[in-house]
Amino acid sequence: MKTNNEPPQSVDEYIAQCSPEVQTILEKIRAIIRKAAPKARERISYRMPAFSLEGDFVYFAAFKGHIGLFPPVRGDAQLMKDIARYAGPKGNLRFPLDERIPYGLISRIVKAQVRENLRRAEERKTKTKRQTARQKSSVKTRRVKKAD
Repeated sequence: MKTNNEPPQSVDEYIAQCSPEVQTILEKIRAIIRKAAPKARERISYRMPAFSLEGDFVYFAAFKGHIGLFPPVRGDAQLMKDIARYAGPKGNLRFPLDERIPYGLISRIVKAQVRENLRRAEERKTKTKRQTARQKSSVKTRRVKKAD
């Protein structure tokens, strides 16, 4: 990837900075993400493409010898086993450019990340509803005590 001090302003700009061979790979990964999460918003974060749906769920980046996929995958035992050979030192994934890119595996990863993000978002909403209900109940209790 060409580097300069100016961070890319869009995913298109990011991909355009890469060699033609890498551009093709990144466009395929982008298409996989869009298919798995058509409502996701794409943007540049940490100087790389990021996709967000109820929070960021996946980033990808081109490096000299590999494509990186972030953040770490958790929770699905079979998926964890399948990605083990690509795992980097911090749980990020590294797909070597001199090997066939496992697009089917990337699709499974993205779908798992989307499911997890949506599950966490639902938990946050449920937690917020419970907190709001408790707060309303607490206010009513205080009003009753003041009336006594």
